[in-house]
Amino acid sequence: MGNITAGTDLIRRKRQGKAHAMVFPLLTTSTGQKFGKTEAGTVWLDANMTSPYQFYQYWYNTDDRDVDRYLKTFTFLTRERIEQLEKLTLSSPEKREAQTELAREVTQLVHGETGVQAAERAAKVLFGGALDGLSAKDVAGIFADVPSHSIASGEIQNGKNVVDLIVEAGLFKSKGEARRMIESGGVYVNNERIADAARNVLVNHAIDGELLVLRKGKKEYLVVRIS
Repeated sequence: MGNITAGTDLIRRKRQGKAHAMVFPLLTTSTGQKFGKTEAGTVWLDANMTSPYQFYQYWYNTDDRDVDRYLKTFTFLTRERIEQLEKLTLSSPEKREAQTELAREVTQLVHGETGVQAAERAAKVLFGGALDGLSAKDVAGIFADVPSHSIASGEIQNGKNVVDLIVEAGLFKSKGEARRMIESGGVYVNNERIADAARNVLVNHAIDGELLVLRKGKKEYLVVRIS
């Protein structure tokens, strides 16, 4: 209210005229949390502050209780289509079709179709998809919440044994454990399976010479940052 009255007062003083303020209810989640830059988990329209992938995931993770209202508020989908999606949420909530369409529509409005494609490709990367064509910035955004380890480029300039690397990075507690996992086919570098425990990792294997993505099993990731 203070901002509103200060604004109308400023206009009155500067323009010598009348000003009117229009307000509407705050946008909130089903838990009562409002949308705003002071809230935790804020998303920004600026891709440098919230990547298209993170932006897409924010909407994809919308609670079932909120998705119908968000579709009506943030998209230009027809009422008929929104009603169809609402029924799908009730009948097959595990498919998250309403959330997927919400994420695609809002991301396209803000970041365009290229942003949507980048976001959906990033999601595939998290499930083992190829990293080809992605920049270090893209990968850093995808794995923003993943633990990381830093090494100097000189350490791998001439090659560093993969077992030494993944143990020093913290992906495994011992070299024996790391070798056993490699032998069972459960170790990946940049989502490519490592079959030989004697293999060396070189700096030119890093994405843009900056990042290596290590993975144990299906979902346990660690990012190595090269300085």
